[in-house]
Amino acid sequence: MNKYILEMNDISKEFTGVKALSDVNFKVEEGEIHCLIGENGAGKSTLMKVLSGVYPYGTYTGDIVFEGEVQQFNKISDSVNAGIAIIYQELALFPDLTVYENIFAGNEIKQGGFIDWNKTIVEAKKLLKKVNLEVNPDTLVKDLSVGKRQLVEIAKALSKEVKLLILDEPTAALNEDDSENLLLLLKELKKQGITCIMISHKLKEVISIADKATVIRDGKTICTLDAKKEVISESTIIKNMVGREIEDIYPKRVHKKHGEKILELHDWSAYDPQLGRQVVKNVNLHVKKGEIVGIAGLMGSGRTELALSIFGNAKSYKLEGDLVWNDSITNLKHTKDAIKAGIAYVTEDRKDDGLFLLQDIKSNISAANLKGISDKGVINVNEEIKVGEQYKDSLHIKASSLEQLVGNLSGGNQQKVSIGKWLFVGPKLLILDEPTRGIDVGAKFEIYTVMNKLIEAGLSIVMISSELGEVLGMSNRVYVMAQGQIKGELSIEEASQEKIMELATQ
Repeated sequence: MNKYILEMNDISKEFTGVKALSDVNFKVEEGEIHCLIGENGAGKSTLMKVLSGVYPYGTYTGDIVFEGEVQQFNKISDSVNAGIAIIYQELALFPDLTVYENIFAGNEIKQGGFIDWNKTIVEAKKLLKKVNLEVNPDTLVKDLSVGKRQLVEIAKALSKEVKLLILDEPTAALNEDDSENLLLLLKELKKQGITCIMISHKLKEVISIADKATVIRDGKTICTLDAKKEVISESTIIKNMVGREIEDIYPKRVHKKHGEKILELHDWSAYDPQLGRQVVKNVNLHVKKGEIVGIAGLMGSGRTELALSIFGNAKSYKLEGDLVWNDSITNLKHTKDAIKAGIAYVTEDRKDDGLFLLQDIKSNISAANLKGISDKGVINVNEEIKVGEQYKDSLHIKASSLEQLVGNLSGGNQQKVSIGKWLFVGPKLLILDEPTRGIDVGAKFEIYTVMNKLIEAGLSIVMISSELGEVLGMSNRVYVMAQGQIKGELSIEEASQEKIMELATQ
């Protein structure tokens, strides 16, 4: 039996009273590939940030034991010096530097106090060969594909004599060939004695590569599956990932017959020039008047990209296919066109993209429709106050006054302000991207109640959510996305957490 290279014992971590990790136990044997699995928000990334020193010693409870010794990592460099390297989904490379400069950035080879560039290039070639990447080390990173950049990141980790390599969703942005090459590389590194932890939502990849797989749910360790002792199956993983009852926090509503289709997408695709790939592929869907359509899927599945492509192509994708709005093929070239047509979008990132945190409540609510409170180009302050009070009351925004800065509100009340801002433009279709992320159960219930009132009034809602309970508790129909594609459409009667997860991990 191999010895444990890593033991994380009884790890707990809180954020302002919210327990992100609760007595998590996670053990990794030397020389194995150990997959860490769980839904979005389960605590996987938090656990790895504790391990890597992003959350320093003293900000959590429990022990990290690495190579038999209790560790107190106070910063990232402490874990790196111990032999631990983590590669995040968002790669930390310098695009305008060469491959060899990136590999040894922060770990330069020096001779007499100066960087030895000749030796740097020689060593970079050795590392590139080790990760099976055939590129000239003089190549600028920005000229490489995403898959090749991923390999440069691994070469960079190997340059620091890594003993434990952690990869966070390493294949999320890769095509099938690049994904397969990466998995083969991990198996090769295993033969060379390097231990790997891989966080992944793609269950087929987990099954193909994992020696062990640990499932985390709601910040707790649920189980560890050992491929030597039992067959690790998708059904077993899914059962442990979603093995909880839907909380009774979804307000009841009468399911009535819905109206005509207001939005249809036919073979809808979006190409992102910056990423150099399609982020939405041949999507066909429709939304009827007075219904909530859920869009489920895992991180990187293309849900937000789909929403942005509908909302006036906010990211300037190259679009193909037809968008039919109220029975007419429509070209929404800009977000203002979408707003004018009657489409509104509440972003998943309310702090950075959705709100002006240093402005007050009334200013935020009126921000997307200044014409609605203006007379001949001049804002009518009294009208702005009137509108602000209207939404403060109808959405039950808890604040001392309309002049309270939005940045000082709770997450739930910030979200209500964000929703109020877009309701003031008078939409017919409201796209809600992660509408209850980071807010408490009470605020969730209030937002769900608002959603029900909106559809009873004839509004249509597209709800993107990572919470399967929320999708099942609020939707009339569910589309499931993976890799930019719609993998299935489910009526709410036939939908289940297991069915959604099966489609989302294809």
